[in-house]
Amino acid sequence: MSTDRVIFSRPFRARKELPNLEAVLASDHSHGDGQFTASATAKLKAITGAPHALLTTSCTSALEMAGLLLELGPDDEVIVPSFAFTSTATSMALRGATCVFADIDPATGNLDPESVAAVITERTKAVVVIHYGGVAADMAELIALANAHGFAVVEDNAHGLGGTWRGHPLGTIGTMGTLSFHDTKNVHCGEGGALLLTDEILMARAEIIREKGTDRARFLRGAVDKYSWQDIGSSYLPSELNAAVLDAQLDEFDTIQAGRHRVWDAYADALPDWARRNDVRLMAVPADRAHTAHLYYLRTPTEHRRDQLIAHLAAQGVSAPFHYVPLDSSPAGFKLGRTPRPCVHSAEFSATVVRLPLWPDLTDAQIARVVDAVTAFTV
Repeated sequence: MSTDRVIFSRPFRARKELPNLEAVLASDHSHGDGQFTASATAKLKAITGAPHALLTTSCTSALEMAGLLLELGPDDEVIVPSFAFTSTATSMALRGATCVFADIDPATGNLDPESVAAVITERTKAVVVIHYGGVAADMAELIALANAHGFAVVEDNAHGLGGTWRGHPLGTIGTMGTLSFHDTKNVHCGEGGALLLTDEILMARAEIIREKGTDRARFLRGAVDKYSWQDIGSSYLPSELNAAVLDAQLDEFDTIQAGRHRVWDAYADALPDWARRNDVRLMAVPADRAHTAHLYYLRTPTEHRRDQLIAHLAAQGVSAPFHYVPLDSSPAGFKLGRTPRPCVHSAEFSATVVRLPLWPDLTDAQIARVVDAVTAFTV
């Protein structure tokens, strides 16, 4: 067996990254909102169909902007999945809102509409939805609840660029959506993100919030003869260096996705018999959703067996981590949120999930090593 370790993730290298960076460094414009910001933004809008998109320094920044646009405050509650990354909750808590933790659907790892319905109150201002692994949540039920109770839906689409729900691009179904371009994501620029909007009024304010509360974006377009302080905001605009890398990545979006789906499909084809024999649940995608091959996971019967599988894979030279620790069980979750009903499925999912290596340049030999290592383990 090869002694080379099969790592969990490796950032994709796009061909135009260095030429784009050299162009920025040779110019007099390395701060944001230059030619590569404009180009990358146009490509994002083409992929997502979003009428408006703003590049940000991270998905966390985009979520913070969402909290500002929703004018969240201490009297508000925001429903978030317990099984989520910390940014999903802390971006809302940063505005003073209380995070109300809801449970997930164990079939997908996504927010369960029934759990959401059970924790809605008169203070509910928004729900933040994660499309876990790039597989859409049940948006029909969640949008229906939002419409019935008058709250906003924020899509934390960090995993889901290019994914769809019933033909609708993820990130454009709710009130607003966010994207991540961290180097663990399908498309990356080291650190980066984006805010997707469909509402013209929200877009006008978002431009101001992103530029330290000023109308500098309007000034650069020639709409005003000077810019000034207009609103609260922060420095959420990425540099042209980040945008240059992102633009190169987006040029090869189809290539990246094809490579990732090749790996995902190989696991999906090779592991079902082993999974059935060992009472392991494999990642599944409902028929009305197109996923992004952001990750491929399996779930063991118990936490103990999960830990044993991870140790076994490590001994075989395969890196396979678990994922989020439930937010409702964390110190900040106790301090900044509340959990009206136990998030049982979130706890079970967190304790039993294992993610397999997945990146577009993973070779067939490396995929075979992962499969052989997994199927050599008896749960």
